[in-house]
Amino acid sequence: VQLQASGGGLVQTGGSLRLSCAASRPTFSTYTMGWFRQAPGKEREFVAAVQWGSSNTAYTDSVKGRFTISRDNAKNTLYMQMNSLKPEDTAVYFCAAKRYGGVWMTSPDYWGQGTQVTVSS
Repeated sequence: VQLQASGGGLVQTGGSLRLSCAASRPTFSTYTMGWFRQAPGKEREFVAAVQWGSSNTAYTDSVKGRFTISRDNAKNTLYMQMNSLKPEDTAVYFCAAKRYGGVWMTSPDYWGQGTQVTVSS
């Protein structure tokens, strides 16, 4: 599966961005899809995921109520709406896929190339 992430950019604190991740496989609906992020000097961390075959979602505590993950299986595309952005959200955001994965997405099978999100204070 090839994953192409887009939608990052520079925003001010409190602003919004919408990330997208386009997948190459027609079997997209069988993949749990998620977003991870990596800030400078830190390890990559789980942000959110939406499970295959259901509407189950999971979020890390720091983004609950601000970020919303969704998917459009007809378009093979994953989205994440990010509102009320904070400087600590600054990171490279990666989309990831795991076939028949659980909603918490341990050990993704595939990774996208990353898109930079920078939130200025």
